[in-house]
Amino acid sequence: MVQIVVRYEGNKKCQLTHPEGMTLTTDVPKDLGGEATAFSPTDLIASGLVTCILTTIALWGERHQLDLTGMSATVEKEMSTTTNRIGRLAVTVSIPTAAVSEELRPRLEAMGHRCPVHASLHPEIEAPILYRYV
Repeated sequence: MVQIVVRYEGNKKCQLTHPEGMTLTTDVPKDLGGEATAFSPTDLIASGLVTCILTTIALWGERHQLDLTGMSATVEKEMSTTTNRIGRLAVTVSIPTAAVSEELRPRLEAMGHRCPVHASLHPEIEAPILYRYV
């Protein structure tokens, strides 16, 4: 179990503290009255998804002695136009072509879909993952 302590700092900002001492601040977008000086809570969900995908793939890669240095990803967060929640999180993962043989690519891609954050998303959130070998 990990307990993260959160303190509301005023002006729509929160300060989060991890048990090991790291801190993080959130803010809301300007269109919601914030200053947009930090990631919003929904930005953190998008960020959590994409970093979880890369980390899950990297852990699998280490077990198979693959050097995935240079792997990168983007996530595009789209808010629903009818509800006040995330509607879509489209992820594109870019992997160095030389790092993964053709035969291992389906297994690598399956690992990305198994990341804990992806598995935890509400089924109504579209969360496609596109893999590019560059």
